Amino acid sequence: HVQLVESGGGSVPAGGSLRLICEATIDTASQICMGWFRQSPGKEREGVAAVDTDGSTRYADSAQGRFIVSRDNAEKSSTLLMNSLEPDDTATYYCGTAPSLGDEKWWLLLPEYYNHWGQGTQVTVS
Repeated sequence: HVQLVESGGGSVPAGGSLRLICEATIDTASQICMGWFRQSPGKEREGVAAVDTDGSTRYADSAQGRFIVSRDNAEKSSTLLMNSLEPDDTATYYCGTAPSLGDEKWWLLLPEYYNHWGQGTQVTVS
């Protein structure tokens, strides 16, 4: 049974930073990929960043150069550091987990491949 809890959301002015944390209750954190996604009202959930079991990362074009994703297997957590935030980053951010596919990385930002989700944390940039 996997439970994910996100924290760290809030309201910031444009140009500000936030650090989101996802904590997982899971026996084998080292074997799962951890991804961050966001969703705004009326829009589909989209991938933002993901970190696989080997430490490799993937970023959406909108996040590249501004966001940094990391993981701590011992703590069973993932962190998304978001810098230079823009109003378009306003959304509910979700953490998801999925079994790693080893060398296959093309799916890392596709939400349909993730099978566990947190409740989400709101990020508002004004």
